[in-house]
Amino acid sequence: MLALQGAFALHLQAIDRLAATGLAVRGVPVKTAAELAECDALIMPGGESTTMSMLLDSQELFAPLKKAIHGGLPVFGTCAGMILLSSEILDGRSDQNCFEALDIKVRRNAYGAQVESFETALSVDGLDEPFHAVFIRAPGVEALGAGVEVVSKHQEEPVMCRSGSVLACSFHPELTNDDRLHRLFLESIAGATSSGKATG
Repeated sequence: MLALQGAFALHLQAIDRLAATGLAVRGVPVKTAAELAECDALIMPGGESTTMSMLLDSQELFAPLKKAIHGGLPVFGTCAGMILLSSEILDGRSDQNCFEALDIKVRRNAYGAQVESFETALSVDGLDEPFHAVFIRAPGVEALGAGVEVVSKHQEEPVMCRSGSVLACSFHPELTNDDRLHRLFLESIAGATSSGKATG
């Protein structure tokens, strides 16, 4: 669990709940390149994407994390995590970096300011029942590259996308007690149900 800023503690709680059901996974906070090297997968939480970008640089974590993701490290980004995983941030600051791991162009806060937060039920590929999604200053996906699969839409706009071992969503699944998206991500990782290694 990338633990530099944002809602990483709630994601760790979701991983703990899944471990309690018998899923062979262990959640650990990641703040250094050494901690990252011990992980089989990474979750990048919601928070403030510009702050996360600056902290990744100051902690000398951006370069090793980008190398790991492009080397095949499975990663799940939520809200700010989606922004950082994108190929382009259309309204990002000049000093804001992204990992270019998912071929999408995003716009920060596309669904409005904090006071315009909302909740809605989404159909998600791979889930039998709708998922209750919480949108808070959520990014919008404005362009999709070749090979990017849309996993869920809100009003016909992509809000959850996947490409290879990278999964990202605009909303905050950690703000509910529904752990199905975390499980979906973990079970998509080869060996996740048998290795028992850490998920950062």
